[in-house]
Amino acid sequence: MTDTTAFDWRSFLLRWSGEWADSLPDGETQGEADEADEAARQGRWLGFPPASEERIAAMEERLGRRMPPSYREFLKVSDGWRHAGGFVWLLAGTEDAHWHNNESGLADMFEEYLDEDAGPEERREADVWRRGLQLDVESDITHVLMDPEDVDEDGEWAVYTWASWRAAPPERHANFLEFMRDMYREFHGLRAHRSDGEPVFANDTTRKLDALVEEARLEALRGGWERAGKALDEAKEYGRPRAAGLGDQIRRLLGQTYMVYFEDLVTDPQYAPELLPPLVAEHAAHSYRDDSTLTFHLRGADDDVVSLAYATLAQVRNGTYRYTAAGPFGEAVERAREEARWGDTDGAWRTLINALPLWEPLGPDHLAPLGWVADPVLGPLLAPERGRELLSTPRGGQAGEAPRPAAGLDPSDLAWLAEPDPGNNRTSYRFVLVEGVEPEELPGRLADGDGTVLNEPTTLWEARHRSPHNQREFSSYDDRPLMAVGRAGTGWSFAFDGDPAPFDQRRFVSPAAAASTGTRAVVVWSGLRTWHGEPFFHLSVAQDGAEQYAFTYVDREIRQSGEIPRALDPSRFFGALEDGAEVERSLLEAVAGEFGASLPRHAITNGRLHTFTTRSWTRPPRDGETYAVIRMHWEAARPADGERTGEDWPGSR
Repeated sequence: MTDTTAFDWRSFLLRWSGEWADSLPDGETQGEADEADEAARQGRWLGFPPASEERIAAMEERLGRRMPPSYREFLKVSDGWRHAGGFVWLLAGTEDAHWHNNESGLADMFEEYLDEDAGPEERREADVWRRGLQLDVESDITHVLMDPEDVDEDGEWAVYTWASWRAAPPERHANFLEFMRDMYREFHGLRAHRSDGEPVFANDTTRKLDALVEEARLEALRGGWERAGKALDEAKEYGRPRAAGLGDQIRRLLGQTYMVYFEDLVTDPQYAPELLPPLVAEHAAHSYRDDSTLTFHLRGADDDVVSLAYATLAQVRNGTYRYTAAGPFGEAVERAREEARWGDTDGAWRTLINALPLWEPLGPDHLAPLGWVADPVLGPLLAPERGRELLSTPRGGQAGEAPRPAAGLDPSDLAWLAEPDPGNNRTSYRFVLVEGVEPEELPGRLADGDGTVLNEPTTLWEARHRSPHNQREFSSYDDRPLMAVGRAGTGWSFAFDGDPAPFDQRRFVSPAAAASTGTRAVVVWSGLRTWHGEPFFHLSVAQDGAEQYAFTYVDREIRQSGEIPRALDPSRFFGALEDGAEVERSLLEAVAGEFGASLPRHAITNGRLHTFTTRSWTRPPRDGETYAVIRMHWEAARPADGERTGEDWPGSR
């Protein structure tokens, strides 16, 4: 709560007036229409004579309401005000303030926008145009209303401002004092960016704010990002150079992307290599955005920076952008990428953070490494708690206290697979664990032929949606999943499919035996929470090319073979199966305990991993079994007259 009656209005208004007068180029107020402004400039006073208590009382009697405290205190210093911000040229005093009574017709317009579900608060806000006290006298189509029904415990009325050209809802200010402070900030923000030939906007306020920005920069490098962020936000409201660009670096590492443009810094050739990647990555993530919007954020950049921006955009879009950095930190980046591409995102993060004190900024206004967030492999490492850890770590030659390490994102087990994912889409999945081999060896064990290679790292969603475009034949009997690969804890590699085909027990062939040549392999296929059909679960374990044991639960029956260890005995898990998720969790815990393997949750659900297509998990059809095959032939360019030839039709060859 602010004591608005104790505010020193005279000092505040004198400072504002003096800064306004000093900011005007010579001759700007010449001419008959600007006589009042010229007088204000000469007198260094944007206000008017103070209103007496009698004059204020007469106004209140005319309006039938006592004025809120901060507006009354203002009137005692100046009975009105010129140039409140950049778009209200004259603000009402005791004579001109009047009830708006919807003279603008805006109440009708805002009420039309309300739907039938609008609540009392929304309807009350729309009605402010009928009950509000109008304070704008002359403006650039900008309305200023005080609301006598939006009153706080101190008797202060909220102030609402709205301009149609801003294409935004009315802005609420807590009281008249806060409104005037906001208008003072707006004045500063508009004056901060001067055109060529205009005097530099410099005064005690700007010098104080610029010193605040510099201290915030150092504080951010020491790890005090919260204090630094607040200081930079304040300076940004006044339009101070550097404040937005510095603050956006903090915001981006906290996971914020809306209105994060690294203003002024992103077009600087010194900082562009580090700040362009996150800017263009956010642009690329929204396919509906025309590339001209990116050009807008690059205004003022030289040709080299613009060329770099579009080259980086192309790399981000096709997934080939690769972040690099100088010195020991750059070496750590390469090690982290190697860990992340095989699923060890926790290890990759620790590699980056441990090397962060050795990071070399590109210049004094570079607060933290940022280009890595656009790297297709490293970018998914970012999470809110990790961003805070990075920002809290002293770097750039500044000393400070190291933060407590952020908790890892990957549980060292398999049981997380039994937890519902957002949208509850992962109700069935399958995976293969192979002991003592590297992930890049899995295609040789699970795919047909020797020529299968791993695809570049991608999300499972991207991989699934790209794969059909390269496929020409689809079969109802074939089940060749696209699987992500990586390391499954110490000594194991995995292949994972989070969106498997329906389970067909009659034709299912476990890949465990083929994957186990010279080692052990484990296959798990779970559908205990499946939306369609009966719940099922399969486990098979093979060694040296031969299946050792297996069981399948389906149709409420257990079929098993081989000598199953006590810990994995299916009779311990399947009874009434009232809670499929709990049974699933218990089974996964038992598998993890038996083999000491785990799957990296963050990499599978949020990261990018290498993928490949395995051989079919089903046997070929037998004599008498029916099936369908669809062969696709994509059309070549059509003849000029638009007619199809006999070779144009799908399946014609």
